[in-house]
Amino acid sequence: MLATKIDPPFHTLDQEGVRELIKIGIEKGRKGRPDLEVGICGEHGGDSQSVKFCHRVGMNYVSCSPYRVPVAQLASAQAVLEEKKKSS
Repeated sequence: MLATKIDPPFHTLDQEGVRELIKIGIEKGRKGRPDLEVGICGEHGGDSQSVKFCHRVGMNYVSCSPYRVPVAQLASAQAVLEEKKKSS
């Protein structure tokens, strides 16, 4: 029997496939309720690329399992620094 390594299909949030859907959801939600807090939870909340994406589309928070918190915190800080660098 030949063993094959299969990567998880949703390791990082599919930014090309769902970006517009997420942005539309956030915009429409905040149109009706401007103070709406939007976030994501689960394994994507601890993936650095997904955390940066969530910041770029305007989410307020990410939630993840405890062992992924350091990754999420670092990615969140990097996202803010990248944003400031682009605006200056």
